[in-house]
Amino acid sequence: MALTHNLGFPRIGANRELKFALESFWQGKSTEADLHATAQAIRSKNWQVQASLDFTPVGDFSFYDHVLDTSFMLGHLPERAKNIDGNRLDQYFSVARGRSARNQNTNACPHIHAGEMTKWFDTNYHYIVPELTQGSEFKLNATALLSQIKEAQQFGRAIKPVIIGPATYLWLSKPKDKSHPLEFAQQLVEQYIDLLTLLSEHQVEWVQIDEPILVTELEKPWLDTIDALYKALSDTPIKLLLTTYFGSLGENLHFTSQLPVAGFHLDAINAQHEVEFLTNQLTDNQILSLGVINGRNVWVSDLNATLNWLEPISNKLKHRLWLAPSCSLIHVPVDLNSEDKLDDEIKSWLSFAHQKLQELAILKQALNHGRHTVESELDQNSKALESRASSARIHNPIVQNALSAITKTDEARDSGYETRAAIQSKQFHLPLYPTTTIGSFPQTEDIRKIRQQFKRGDIRFSDYQHKIREAINECVSIQEAIGLDVLVHGEAERNDMVEYFGEQLQGYTFSQFGWVQSYGSRCVKPPILFGDISRPFPMTVSWTKYAQAQTSKPMKGMLTGPVTLLNWSFVRDDQPRSVTALQLALAIKSEVLDLEKAGINIIQIDEAALREGLPLKKSEWQAYLDWAIKAFKVTANGVKDSTQIHTHMCYSEFNDIIEAIADMDADVITIETSRSDMELLDVFQHFNYPNQIGPGVYDIHSPNLPTKESIVALMRKAAERIPKERLWVNPDCGLKTRQWSEVTPALENMVAAAKELRAEGSPSHALKTPEKALA
Repeated sequence: MALTHNLGFPRIGANRELKFALESFWQGKSTEADLHATAQAIRSKNWQVQASLDFTPVGDFSFYDHVLDTSFMLGHLPERAKNIDGNRLDQYFSVARGRSARNQNTNACPHIHAGEMTKWFDTNYHYIVPELTQGSEFKLNATALLSQIKEAQQFGRAIKPVIIGPATYLWLSKPKDKSHPLEFAQQLVEQYIDLLTLLSEHQVEWVQIDEPILVTELEKPWLDTIDALYKALSDTPIKLLLTTYFGSLGENLHFTSQLPVAGFHLDAINAQHEVEFLTNQLTDNQILSLGVINGRNVWVSDLNATLNWLEPISNKLKHRLWLAPSCSLIHVPVDLNSEDKLDDEIKSWLSFAHQKLQELAILKQALNHGRHTVESELDQNSKALESRASSARIHNPIVQNALSAITKTDEARDSGYETRAAIQSKQFHLPLYPTTTIGSFPQTEDIRKIRQQFKRGDIRFSDYQHKIREAINECVSIQEAIGLDVLVHGEAERNDMVEYFGEQLQGYTFSQFGWVQSYGSRCVKPPILFGDISRPFPMTVSWTKYAQAQTSKPMKGMLTGPVTLLNWSFVRDDQPRSVTALQLALAIKSEVLDLEKAGINIIQIDEAALREGLPLKKSEWQAYLDWAIKAFKVTANGVKDSTQIHTHMCYSEFNDIIEAIADMDADVITIETSRSDMELLDVFQHFNYPNQIGPGVYDIHSPNLPTKESIVALMRKAAERIPKERLWVNPDCGLKTRQWSEVTPALENMVAAAKELRAEGSPSHALKTPEKALA
């Protein structure tokens, strides 16, 4: 009899209860007890939803990030966080965001430099990077996990604690000196042995130990360490379910199958071809968990097709076959039943977290008791799949013809960067160290309210237009008063950098409540890309043109690039992603050209998600980069030499793809460097990046304000790697999530820092060639 379990459930709550509880606590409007009560209610509801599973996950809940939870469980804190005033939760939030809650009496809050944040493998989830130094120590404190275990055990269900494996934890960690992660393996495994022993004492039988690094390409020292780690862990009294996801095991398949664990979880959505081998490698006592429901996308599963290949395995393994989603369900929305405004036909094609568990239950019933016992459910599933496959809404011949007409000339600017830079310098007359922002400004309650009123039809377009223009006027006025050199209109009309464009492109649809956690309290609502993409009308031109009319300074047009629109959407799975990316490229290219015609001569095309789309196996990178960079170039390269193209990339390491970034040939690229203390620019010591770059100097994901002195120091570091003539000064991301009370002084400090740097007036200290950089 096949069993079912889950790797993790969305922890934000069906109505984003966690988001609002966190923000209330951080603002000093509620207590720690209130926050814990909300968390407990979310966990309780999640366990009730998963009551039909044979094993319920525990430890998948987090106040901010499960990697940061692991750091605290292992007693692995940065030195700067160890002496913070307050309790453990204050320490936790200080590492996550630079500070905990405001003191209700003094409005003060001690703060530190927040932990570096980057993307969790190839997802849009962010984690706080563990920091390693030669003095790093580990000391187990499993209080939080044990508390959740005791809560879950009260429900009388079999539980399965979820923990990040030691190898993946080390792999995610970042040395802050000359140490290497593998140096800490022995010290770390001792803590894991103590943890597993402790869990056994609390009546835990199975532990899900996540090692997604096994789907990457690992060098021998890592494989040798993983082998030693799991031999050490095999002596503990716990049954380990070694869990991999986000891809196939590839060259690590045989190695993984030999590890001394009680069971394996394989992502059968991406690695169905490896199921037979792994099945044949099992000993008589080992179980095999198969991720048969896609935990990363929202489309209904083909249940009959899944049963066709599952049934022989079920007959062979019987109770040793476990069924699960491919990965944690934190990457999908909570419940499709909340969506009462979705088109009925499209809704029938979709499956959110609740529905994925129902699909899992149908598969289990069919395997254990025969397909006839779920005949109506399987029939309904087949009809949904047939509806989607035959729908006329999916394919657009005009879009397909436009794709076939793309040529190499569509991918290149008229002139090289040096020629363009000279033309643009004469046109814009920008000072040394020009200042700008990444695009969005604070989204106030008034702005959100006016958008909601217009969306509901409560006000006329003329009233809506008037209010948004007022917001644009204020934003432009504030930027001019601060002294920024290149302005933006502030994006008051936009709810989200992807959703806003998707709402105006044909081929997209939208949920009302399809929220997914990105980091901490930050939730996004990815649009659903179901058909061929086209742009029926301009999307940003009127707002940007109006903003430009309010100032004599250059106004940046702000667009989201095709690869980010792709990677931050739930994308159709019936054609290659590369094809969909080019469809998006043609749509956004039309907007670029219309902005240029409207007199907007600086246009930013954000590719915040370019890096996260990289395959996890490095050998597959080039194929992805080929079509991803092509999509950007098709979007950006139809403009005149005098039009300056910017792009922006969010929290992600890009040093290992720097040549591809350079190949994008954007006139200016802006990146995050504030949390990493400019470490991301180290690559420029060995690579002569040809164009302009804006290293982010204001960490907008923290409420802490950057000082003028800190910005000057960061930019001086940048000028050691990039000629100052090619440096811009800007925040590391958009400002929509911050308050005006934070943004205004931060940008004033940024402008003051730029003026101080200009006043120095000395020749550039930058090393302009790789040879000089190595000297």
